[in-house]
Amino acid sequence: MPHMFEPLTVRGVTLRNRICVSPMCQYSSVDGHATDWHLVHLGSRAVGGAALVIAEATAVEPEGRISFEDAGIWADSHIEPLKRITKFIEEQGSVPGIQIAHAGRKASTKRPWEGGGKLPLDQNGWQPVGPSAIPFDTDYLMPRELTLDEIGAIQEKFVAAVQRSLKAGFKWMELHAAHGYLCHSFHSPLSNQRSDQYGGSFENRVRFTIETATKVRKAWPQDLPMSVRLSCSDWADGGWTIEESIELSKQLKSLGVDLIDCSSGAGTPHAKIPVGANYQVQFAEAIKREAGIMTGAVGMITEPMQADAIVRMEQADVIFLARELLRDPYWPVHAAQIVHKSDAVSLPDAYHYAAYPKRK
Repeated sequence: MPHMFEPLTVRGVTLRNRICVSPMCQYSSVDGHATDWHLVHLGSRAVGGAALVIAEATAVEPEGRISFEDAGIWADSHIEPLKRITKFIEEQGSVPGIQIAHAGRKASTKRPWEGGGKLPLDQNGWQPVGPSAIPFDTDYLMPRELTLDEIGAIQEKFVAAVQRSLKAGFKWMELHAAHGYLCHSFHSPLSNQRSDQYGGSFENRVRFTIETATKVRKAWPQDLPMSVRLSCSDWADGGWTIEESIELSKQLKSLGVDLIDCSSGAGTPHAKIPVGANYQVQFAEAIKREAGIMTGAVGMITEPMQADAIVRMEQADVIFLARELLRDPYWPVHAAQIVHKSDAVSLPDAYHYAAYPKRK
């Protein structure tokens, strides 16, 4: 039976354990470029024993940023600062990953600590785009509906981002198709009211993601893993459902996607989400069982035995942690002490459990 400190091999990459750093926006880039902040933020989690360290949602074009200070990979100048980070992560025994993204209709916003909401055009803001001219909320800019030519152009920018990611030294690719950003906004009838081949039926609403994932998988080396983050439910009447997520996951698996990163919500401000411990694990378990693809569980997973049980019960293959790793970058090491308490594991031994499981 698998457990949290058992290695996992996906294609040509082996994770030293099942603990992964979930992408977390830092709103601290300079014209999309990574800084020392990102080196410390990501590097410290690798030192702390996480197996996979995924960089934050990284925009494939300037207009694809959430905020003006978001990370980007739309220019070659972004490669070297990221390469410095991936090199350090690998030196610590972790796998460097990147999540490529386009914010869609949720773009051009202020940073959270600046109050969020729309970033006006005269304050470094820009015109958001989406499947339909429907704003995310009253305090967001009105998006412009994408034309068919623009849809194709954005998909090619995803491909260019993949190529730059490879040059930057990343070994795990994640396509962001969750949280109300561009891919997810095509999925949901609440944000997609198109009448062409990208709107209406399920097949049409997932077309943008399927086409983009196909192009990304083709551009990404076959010996390296690819995951897709999904909002598995909108938690709102008339929105995207877990049943649709299962069907989409089946299609993504057939394209060569290796793992579904199972999140939810953030597609509408009117969602009613029962936030609590393990509240999204049900989605990871359903997709793993029904779609036959590896999954990652995320959201309100804070305790070592809680995380270990999810893997042992085969509800998910990996655990994605965000806020808990912000609180404690060495969470994997401390978790190893607790999970292996019966073995009287010392702190140095716990580090080897977390970082080098084959040594024990």
